[in-house]
Amino acid sequence: MYDDGGPARAVYAYAADPEASVPDGGFVEAARAALRRPAVADGPLDDLVVRAADWAAAEGKRFTGLLDAGHREGRPAGHEEVLVRRAVLGCAPLSLVSGAWLQWLSAPGDFEVPVVLRILALYADDVGAGHPHASRGSAFLELLRRLRLAEHAVPAARLTGDQRVPESAFVLPGLLLAMSRRPDEFRGELLGADLCLRTVGLLPALTMVRQARPAECDWDAVDPSVPRQAGAERPDRQCRALVEELVEAEGDRAAAAVRRGFTGTLGALREWSEALYAELVAAGDPAFDMAELMRQRSREGAVYHHQFQLEGKPLARWLAECRTDAGPLLDALARSKLVKPGRSSASALVRGLVGERGPMFRVFSPEDLNVIRRWIDSLPATPPEAEDAAGSPAGAPAAPAAPTEVAAALRAGHRTPGRAPSSVREAYHLLMRRTDTPALRSWAMTYVAGWLARSRHGMDERTMPLPARWGREGLRPWLQERHDRHGAEFEQNAEVPLPSREAVIDDTVQTAPLTLIDGSWLQGFTDYEQASSEIGHSLFETYWDELGNGEPRLNHPLIYRDVLKEMGVDLPPTASAEFARWPGFRDESFELPVYWLCVGRFPRTFLPEVLGLNLAMELSGVGGTYRRARLALKAYGFSTRFVDIHNTIDNVATGHSAWAADAVDTLMAALPDTPGPGGRAETWQRVRVGYRSLNPPSGVGARLAARRGRLAGRRG
Repeated sequence: MYDDGGPARAVYAYAADPEASVPDGGFVEAARAALRRPAVADGPLDDLVVRAADWAAAEGKRFTGLLDAGHREGRPAGHEEVLVRRAVLGCAPLSLVSGAWLQWLSAPGDFEVPVVLRILALYADDVGAGHPHASRGSAFLELLRRLRLAEHAVPAARLTGDQRVPESAFVLPGLLLAMSRRPDEFRGELLGADLCLRTVGLLPALTMVRQARPAECDWDAVDPSVPRQAGAERPDRQCRALVEELVEAEGDRAAAAVRRGFTGTLGALREWSEALYAELVAAGDPAFDMAELMRQRSREGAVYHHQFQLEGKPLARWLAECRTDAGPLLDALARSKLVKPGRSSASALVRGLVGERGPMFRVFSPEDLNVIRRWIDSLPATPPEAEDAAGSPAGAPAAPAAPTEVAAALRAGHRTPGRAPSSVREAYHLLMRRTDTPALRSWAMTYVAGWLARSRHGMDERTMPLPARWGREGLRPWLQERHDRHGAEFEQNAEVPLPSREAVIDDTVQTAPLTLIDGSWLQGFTDYEQASSEIGHSLFETYWDELGNGEPRLNHPLIYRDVLKEMGVDLPPTASAEFARWPGFRDESFELPVYWLCVGRFPRTFLPEVLGLNLAMELSGVGGTYRRARLALKAYGFSTRFVDIHNTIDNVATGHSAWAADAVDTLMAALPDTPGPGGRAETWQRVRVGYRSLNPPSGVGARLAARRGRLAGRRG
């Protein structure tokens, strides 16, 4: 097997982190060079699509031919299992994250852009929006579990520690995951890669597995070219339409980027598939599996066995040499008393030595022992005299060139630290995009630290509606009680005069920096594994709802802009520097939205706080505030659609408020009821702080607490 510290593994593991900060400069250049490296000729996109489809069909037949040949030739028992196991493991790095390269192609600054909304719709289909463990990767994980190959598959980054998976299998998915963290530079390439992968459909090696194991998983869910819903448009056609829309909007430069992503992906697929095919052919010889097992175990095994002699040489030395060539050790074992050629059942290597009283008890897994038995049973009782006794079994096929330059660029980091924002207005503008610089990232962490310190200030039972302790009954009863209270407060305030028309307009305008990035505190949950997790699936669906489920007519920021236009206010694009500088806004109108933008970048670091904030946000207007806002808007002839839609989708029974409470309960129920960091009590306090962070205190003491929190954050 390939080096367990290979660069492709390193890139994959790093880029799978939802808080990964992929640098600019050198990485962008290295990634584009990696896309150009595989030898695939450029050409019109139509021709490339045909070429990819033809290759996939022919390659699929080649892999299924291995299965058919094994049946015709009467290969020994277990041969089909070897092919299936190796093919599934080889496809795992790509299939476990199928579609993940689209994960960051929506950002707060793009919440109103139609092509971005349609990309998000395509991605939502891949992650199975609204349901836990419903992503295409989850469907493949089920296949791994059924075949008992999933020990290192959750989270996907752990797969890099599975030495049964070759280094070559991580090259393409690692590159695409890393590119997904720089969406502004690689949107065209990522869509081109996505179109290529959906054109190919089910990976060629998996067509063989599907033929051998048709009932082991939901194959349509694994195949990225097949829609998840009956009657829906095919994802490959959706992606092609997106590509055409992007090219129409951005011209030749976008077209070239799409083709670069397509050809680079097709070339990498061909190289990887060739290596996997060679591996499966070689695996037809049980000695290949055995040699690979010895290579995998040689490093730790060489530490022991200094006393055991095999043909006059310590076994420890044999194992050390095995890291580069396992053939001599296999030949020596075959000649030793440990092995009875052709009779594994009588061989000490798989009997006494590994028995519960043997010196190698539990050293080999049941799967490893099957490999050893197959090898022993394949050995001729009397080796042919003409055969070279020292001959080495076929070695592992060479992996495609690993992305050493990409890994080196990631290690090198950003070329410069960048510049920290000088004000909340500038921060708002810089945080519109997913990518960051070290200075911006540090500033964001410090801002969150100060905001949360301010939110903790003076927090007690009088100022905090959430209960002091989380109860096993969960938050649904509390949620209903709060909803009832909102309704009662609305009735009590029925006689209070409505604000003036000018006050309604001013409030609507000052709320625009917040509302036009509605859902941005949840942007971290677009990450692939977060979006389909037990906790994150409802948070992704909330984000997805805020942006209108891919429909511009349902997009909350666009609906809000329509109301502003009715009021005679036509704001610049949200992502523009002009928006942040617009003189009609007060500086304080950016404070809370900047907090949203900052905390949303760290879905792991601030998970409890984000869950608390989400609960407060979704519950804030339901039953009372939205109803009163509706009365005011209607009184002055403005559309009430924005508040109407929120008052329904945020409901406490089946809407965002209910989902928010359920997400908190899911987190809390899984925690130990013990004191200290990570325990239920400490985490619940963090949730409560997050809840209060929507509307923290504003007095002098609170502002001083925020300052101390920022200073502590900088020191941290």
